[in-house]
Amino acid sequence: MMLGVVVPRLTDTVMAMLYEALASCALQSGRTAIVATSQDEPRADRAAAELLLQRGVDGLILSTARRGDSMVEELAARGVPYVLALRTDGTSRSAVGDDVLGGYLATRHLLDLGHRRIGLIAGPDYASSSRGRQQGYRNALAEAGIDVAEDLVIPSAFSIDAGAEAAEILLALEQRPTAIFAVNDNSAIGALSVIGRHGLTVPGDISLVGYNDIPIVSRLPVPLTTVRVPFDQIASAAIDLLDNVPAPEDRIRVLSPTLIPRKSTATPRF
Repeated sequence: MMLGVVVPRLTDTVMAMLYEALASCALQSGRTAIVATSQDEPRADRAAAELLLQRGVDGLILSTARRGDSMVEELAARGVPYVLALRTDGTSRSAVGDDVLGGYLATRHLLDLGHRRIGLIAGPDYASSSRGRQQGYRNALAEAGIDVAEDLVIPSAFSIDAGAEAAEILLALEQRPTAIFAVNDNSAIGALSVIGRHGLTVPGDISLVGYNDIPIVSRLPVPLTTVRVPFDQIASAAIDLLDNVPAPEDRIRVLSPTLIPRKSTATPRF
């Protein structure tokens, strides 16, 4: 009657929102979801999963999938029921947002406003979510006939500090971007702080888009344009995948995000 959830950290609002959605869905079927954190480190992921299994959970929901990590293969070999959420390895049962679509929507919004030099705070390459959002960014630029300037694509972690560091790099370019798309809201908040420290304004000098729509971003001094992830739908799909054996074509359920335009984006000044 218990489900185990492994998240990188609960201080990350995105992961807290996912866990709350999973706990709510579990409760509807008379179960409890218990959580363990791993700081997004592979060894700690394994330790967290083992701790939950020792406590007798009936299955695991993991939001920590990483490119090249063999953890899920080891769980499968042991017969441990598991589902991936928010991130996928491309083969395991997974419930995720359509990150390619979300990255496309964010970038297309900026293109439609007239931006052509768009910086990307790209997130870490080990996470399918950030890779998908970057692919959406590239797809939108290609559709508009714009070559990707690789100096505008800055890898980063999923944190405020990492977003600030990436923004510093973008603002130091000889030809700085007129807009920045950060693949998560924390990174966008970090970028917002740096833009202000440079004496620039959002959206007057630089437009800014985030991703996830965590609660604080609508209440910032400049409310943030972002892409809303359907956490409740992802949670429901994850638990359904854990409870039922899906058809092969239904192993990975992809839920559509929504662009939420706010005041942080505007037509560029040329």
